[in-house]
Amino acid sequence: MAEADPDEELLARVADGDPAAVRALVGRKLPRLMSLGQRMLGEAAEAEDMAQEAFLRVWKQAPRWKPGQARFDTWLHRVALNLCYDRLRKRREVVTDAPPETADPAPSAERGLEAQDTAAQVAAAMAKLPERQREAIVLCHYQELGNIEAAAVMGVSVEALESLLGRGRRALRASLADMVER
Repeated sequence: MAEADPDEELLARVADGDPAAVRALVGRKLPRLMSLGQRMLGEAAEAEDMAQEAFLRVWKQAPRWKPGQARFDTWLHRVALNLCYDRLRKRREVVTDAPPETADPAPSAERGLEAQDTAAQVAAAMAKLPERQREAIVLCHYQELGNIEAAAVMGVSVEALESLLGRGRRALRASLADMVER
């Protein structure tokens, strides 16, 4: 028997127009959507826009939601990934002479710079991965989805997901080898 969807009751209340249910659903799902958007798009503002659009789709879809066809969380992740890919397709690379200035909120400037450097190297290595490998790594490692759920979101078999993860991890390891040696 399939596992019960933990969001089913809340989604039914959203469909009925319950404002408290909408707030509860957004509170429950927004952090993970923002994390997904930030990792896929690389910009907080774009991640916020993507999450807002995803929740608009939830609000519109809620009255037509058919429990038992798919887990709501799986559907929401698929919607969010599709919105991310739409945004990535629309982007045009803009080359500037100087990188934008960023504020360092860390208590230690040196540690903050090291963390920024590491994050930038990891983000650059992630950006070099083929789209499907990056998607698999983001879903499993950053979104903490299990292999079965991540495979469902991606529309592939568990074996195909594991293959994507393996190739992606090897590529990241090779790309970040010099950083690990330091």
